[in-house]
Amino acid sequence: MDIKQLRDKAMHLPLKPGVYIMKNTRNEIIYIGKAKALKNRVSQYFGSDKNHPEKVRRMVENVDHFDYIICGSEFEALVLECSLIKQHKPKYNILLKDDKGYSYIRISKPPWRKISFEMQKSGDGADYLGPYMSAWYAKNAVDEALKIFRLPSCGKTFPRDIGKSRPCLNYYIKQCSAPCSGKISQKDYDECVDAAVMFLKSGDSDSIRQMTERMNEAAENLEFELAARLRDRISAVKKITEKQNVVAANVKEQDAISVMTEGEEACFAVIRFSQGRLYDKEDFLIRNIGADPDLPSMRSEFIQQYYSMRDNIPPVIALDGEAEDEQLLSQWLSEKKGRSVRLTHPQKGENMRIIEMSRENAAERLAQSHGHLGHELTALDELAKLLGLPKAPRFIESYDISHHAGSDNVAGMVVFKDGRPYKKSYRRFEIKGFVGQDDYGSMNEVIRRRFKEYFKNPDSGIGFGQLPDLILLDGGKGQVSAVRPVLEEFGLDIPLFGMVKDNHHRTRAITDEGHEIAINSKRRAFTLVSGIQDEVHRFAITYHRQKHSKRSFATSLTEIEGIGPTRAKALMTTFKTIGRIKEAEVEELLQVKGMTLPAAEAVYHYYRKDKNTDEE
Repeated sequence: MDIKQLRDKAMHLPLKPGVYIMKNTRNEIIYIGKAKALKNRVSQYFGSDKNHPEKVRRMVENVDHFDYIICGSEFEALVLECSLIKQHKPKYNILLKDDKGYSYIRISKPPWRKISFEMQKSGDGADYLGPYMSAWYAKNAVDEALKIFRLPSCGKTFPRDIGKSRPCLNYYIKQCSAPCSGKISQKDYDECVDAAVMFLKSGDSDSIRQMTERMNEAAENLEFELAARLRDRISAVKKITEKQNVVAANVKEQDAISVMTEGEEACFAVIRFSQGRLYDKEDFLIRNIGADPDLPSMRSEFIQQYYSMRDNIPPVIALDGEAEDEQLLSQWLSEKKGRSVRLTHPQKGENMRIIEMSRENAAERLAQSHGHLGHELTALDELAKLLGLPKAPRFIESYDISHHAGSDNVAGMVVFKDGRPYKKSYRRFEIKGFVGQDDYGSMNEVIRRRFKEYFKNPDSGIGFGQLPDLILLDGGKGQVSAVRPVLEEFGLDIPLFGMVKDNHHRTRAITDEGHEIAINSKRRAFTLVSGIQDEVHRFAITYHRQKHSKRSFATSLTEIEGIGPTRAKALMTTFKTIGRIKEAEVEELLQVKGMTLPAAEAVYHYYRKDKNTDEE
């Protein structure tokens, strides 16, 4: 069917709750959704596509026909939608790969047993602890045990490799007892392994109690060396425990879910707490989400998919933003769990800190997939929230004016892509519209010239051919007011702000035409904006100094008889420096465009005269 036929069919649907099933020409299910009123929801797909996210437009282009199932309520539609998505795995629904499996902690056979994390058991005669549902928890437990009890984490085999090498760095930072170089006896090593296994089996509180009893007993028996080792282990376990408790001291049982986007990819991160401790962390990469994703809809789909795969549902699920149909989701989750489940949006305090931790994990995972750093994404996300932008700005352009008392007026444009300088797109401007000092007029001219160039070859790529997601001007609301009319004239809806400095020339705030936005409290955003402001200032002032220096040289040349501004400029263009002009012969000077023999001889004798005078 074509779009008109699909819309006609949708307009004949009932105004009842239900599930709709989109199919392609091969009769494959490509999308499943629910609706409170089928007619209203489905007809939206086949009307104007101006308000559709890119992913929805792609899906609609592939729809050949659709089916629907009427349900008794919107809640029944949600339950059926979850079931059908899980069964058919449609291409345009968010689909999570559930690679959650059991994991184990392996203790190899004696002598010189080693503790390691394994994804599965094998019939090798080793002892195994587990299974553990959370691979993250098991891996971290092994790492903690190895550090606390100073056991090796390397790939060396003992006793084969004993005495064959010097201790590595872990020995010197007191995270390994260095059996490789014979620094510990087998008896003491076995005692360390036994203590680590006890810690892994019984947890920190029981482990501390048992080690405390042994420490007191050793002290009474005057075994002070053993007592001191046990004291250090107890201290190490307590430090680990305190570090974990600091993460969420008052959060008993809760999940925190966040999403970060970059380009057409997203990453959801889930961190899970139980009994006041973080016990699991998961992340999921979602591809092909489109350039302008509907985040509330994505959060709703993710929650449905994730908790369809998990039996353990906490009473509280904290989200980093709104989700579509939250009341229905809460009802569905409560029914699955058998008790009330709440969806919350923390704005402050410890729960907000947990959400930020979740966002950092999502940003780090997403950044790894793109080959850069997570803190760059979190800084952009923090800046977007601070400025009220709909999404993190991928391309940021910044401008600064530089001059000397109104002379040699120039401007610099720098571009930051994904939080990093993108020097391919840097551009320099020489102010041409007027002479004298007028920062507002200069900024207006530069922005006008920049976007005139864009419309000559729109969306052609780097530099002028790329529209920015955000413009930051070096200056206050005056600069913003000078530039705003230019953007309106070109019909461009690009967020525009000024970067305000304090008396020490350091970034203090961001401003629009109405008010200032303090950024000091937002560490990552502050660091990013300060870096942009420093970079655009450096770039503009470097160009200004180059231009001023050339003009100064050109001015000295015009003191020579027969050399005016045009010939002076031609000489500087050809020879680049005054030093090379001084060393040039008459024949070389004559090669410069516009030079005559009298003029060339005048230049030659002018600098030779200076040289002869110096020699005398």
